[in-house]
Amino acid sequence: MSRKKYVVELSHDERDHLKTVISKGKAAARTTLKARILLKADQGRFGEGWTDDRICQALETNESMVARVRRQLVEEGVVAVLARKKRETPPIQPILRRGSPGAADRARLLHPATGARSLEHPPAGRQGGGVEDRRPRPFQHGRTSA
Repeated sequence: MSRKKYVVELSHDERDHLKTVISKGKAAARTTLKARILLKADQGRFGEGWTDDRICQALETNESMVARVRRQLVEEGVVAVLARKKRETPPIQPILRRGSPGAADRARLLHPATGARSLEHPPAGRQGGGVEDRRPRPFQHGRTSA
């Protein structure tokens, strides 16, 4: 049996924390899976010390997941394993928004046939070309559509 590069040895507090995460049942499935992997892989005094193959079969996961969890625990700690990674880049802003800076330029690029009037200037005979004009209106008696 080969020697593991990342050996999991949990303290008593870390084991209790992982057991609490699993027993509460409120955590995401991936978080619970990672907690189970760590408890099974623990080579410490009170750990189960399972092999990666046995963990994969018991928890129905793959070896790369077990290896990633081991590595992350050794390099970053239990909290980092259970927490979701923060996003490095901000989410992309919506492409078209009426009145936003450069909206007319973006509209010209996306809809070259209609040009900038698609957002800034509604078509003739219309008061607005946006989504808000297509909202369902409440029913009114005596009103007919032409």
